[in-house]
Amino acid sequence: MGDRGRLVVPAELRERLHLDAGTPLVLVETPHGVVLATREQVKALVRQSLRGPDLVDELLADRRRQAAADDAA
Repeated sequence: MGDRGRLVVPAELRERLHLDAGTPLVLVETPHGVVLATREQVKALVRQSLRGPDLVDELLADRRRQAAADDAA
């Protein structure tokens, strides 16, 4: 951290991540520390955390099992 509160990102990391001057970055506080990410990385993290089981498919599968059980009875 610089004397004016500016964060310094090492050149090798900037090159590897293709970060140019002015690239918007996001600081996210987590229980494990602070994460520095680009907006695109944050979007990907949010999408991944929201990804889960498809409730419609689960309900259809459950209904099909119930129908099969009813037909067998």
